[in-house]
Amino acid sequence: MSRSHLHPIPLHSVGSQDAPVSLPRPLAVPQNSSSHTWASPCGPPTWGLSCLLALQHFLVLASLLCASHLLLLRSLPPGGLSYPPAQLLASSFFSCGVSTVLQTGMGSRLPLVQAPSLEFLIPALVLTSQKLPLAIQTPGNSSVVLHLCRRPGCHSLELWNTSLREVSGAVVVSGLLQGMLGLLGAPGRLFLHCGPLVLAPSLVVAGLSAHREVAQFCSAHWGLALLLILLMVVCSQHLGSFQVPPCPWRPTSTFSTHIHVPAFRFLSVLIPVACVWVISALLGLSIIPLQLSAPTQAPWFWLPHPGEWDWPLLTPRALTAGISMALAASTSSLGCYALCGQLLHLPPPPPHACNRGLSLEGLGSVLAGLLGSPMGTASSFPNVGTVSLFQYLFLQAGSQRVTHIVGLLCMGLGLSPRLTQFLTTIPLPVLGGVLGVTQAVVLSAGFSSFHLADIDSGRNVFIVGFSIFMALLLPRWLREAPVPLNTGWSPLDVLLCSLLAEPIFLAGLLGFLLENTISGTRLERGLSQGLLSSFVAQETQMSQKSREKAAQEYGLPFPIQDMCPCIPQPLHFLCPMSEDLGDEEGGPSEPGETADLLPGCGESCPASSREGFRSK
Repeated sequence: MSRSHLHPIPLHSVGSQDAPVSLPRPLAVPQNSSSHTWASPCGPPTWGLSCLLALQHFLVLASLLCASHLLLLRSLPPGGLSYPPAQLLASSFFSCGVSTVLQTGMGSRLPLVQAPSLEFLIPALVLTSQKLPLAIQTPGNSSVVLHLCRRPGCHSLELWNTSLREVSGAVVVSGLLQGMLGLLGAPGRLFLHCGPLVLAPSLVVAGLSAHREVAQFCSAHWGLALLLILLMVVCSQHLGSFQVPPCPWRPTSTFSTHIHVPAFRFLSVLIPVACVWVISALLGLSIIPLQLSAPTQAPWFWLPHPGEWDWPLLTPRALTAGISMALAASTSSLGCYALCGQLLHLPPPPPHACNRGLSLEGLGSVLAGLLGSPMGTASSFPNVGTVSLFQYLFLQAGSQRVTHIVGLLCMGLGLSPRLTQFLTTIPLPVLGGVLGVTQAVVLSAGFSSFHLADIDSGRNVFIVGFSIFMALLLPRWLREAPVPLNTGWSPLDVLLCSLLAEPIFLAGLLGFLLENTISGTRLERGLSQGLLSSFVAQETQMSQKSREKAAQEYGLPFPIQDMCPCIPQPLHFLCPMSEDLGDEEGGPSEPGETADLLPGCGESCPASSREGFRSK
């Protein structure tokens, strides 16, 4: 949006009928000097630039996929997997690609890449560790130590295949539960009551939750890891304003000017990863995850289908693990929606977008579980952090194009396990460095959200400190306990151990309960302060056409949008029906109904687009 100038508004004074008084119109909120003025007149990026951005998102997704599968397969004894790991990785790529395309096209409509996350990995590790035979070791007078039994006298390694089938069953259960919650409208209703003091601690904990795993991968070779981190910081920050010589940005456009492109910022992931990968190969450093490599070659072409190795196993333990996966993944995804909208300068996602998003994420997890994947799909925090590194503001048009390319690339790679096996040669320091930088961006975004609330208030200080500290303390206490939690019923043990080890779920749950049970004013809670933010002030200066375009960011595609009035009543939470648009016509019916709304939710759907939707 271009900066507006002063224009006099003719007003008549009180004591005169002829003398006009000129008052200046308020200026639009000034944009940051490093904002994306070069992208404003050019619209969406070209296909070439979109492919480059998609390739970098794919590298981040590949790092996350390899890391999550490596953490799960690392505890397997040798020969514990009866099929090549590359095929398992290929099935995960395929399900992530399908889920990404669905999420961007019909889900929340945000450019969110779908990938496995720690919210699926933690219950999977709990489920497999309790299934495997344990040996008791008592060194001296120390406490009892339990470890996996790998001796020849232990039970058969076929328990691993049964455990992985049980994990796949838990993934299917989590997908069904997420889809049911989305169809019932529960995510949208809860999101309306998640203010800054709920979202900010969740984002902070999300950024800190993977620090142990990142350090573990980087410790394989700290020199390469530090080099990668240094290159990513230099390219995205120090050389972020450096622009390459003029090049035609859109050759078919009517604009005759040539636009400079900040190439280093746009390639702040591809350049460092390529450099470190090449250096590692030239030095002959074999720092690759051995658990993901197999002596037998994977096939070139393979069509993922349900029941490839065996059908998912549904047990009471898988049911409880699936419940914990669904709750934790839903909490993480809602925070991901808010963060992505904030980075793209969009209004907070409305309830119908949250409901559709979680419903389709559940569908992706069901597909992943049926294909034998041990982890479902959820919105990826590292990929959202990558958006901040690129700092491209093509609104939804360019961002959705990039995410669609990522989804199609994942689906194509999922059809070739041999090509997927090539990604297992990514050095471990590269995995750790990429995840470390992107998680740091998520952490900083969480801290930046605190300014919306009165952080000097004793109430808010307690909520923030208690939520973050307890969310980090409980998983550590559970991990370092000498004897595992034992209630006498194995499914309940799996549920408690999984939920108490999920830091993002704990931070979101504690923040939500404290924020909505401890009394406080709207200004203190950040619900009124957010309405005075620069973005909302900027929105008030937008033209009517720009308002209509912003209101369509979370809308469904037109062919599907025309079908919204015909959907059954139980599914009306998936579309912006009349009850979601009522505040423009008559305002809120009761003051209490908007007491806990996230800032900007009421302005996310302008009147013009609402009337247009209602007239269809």
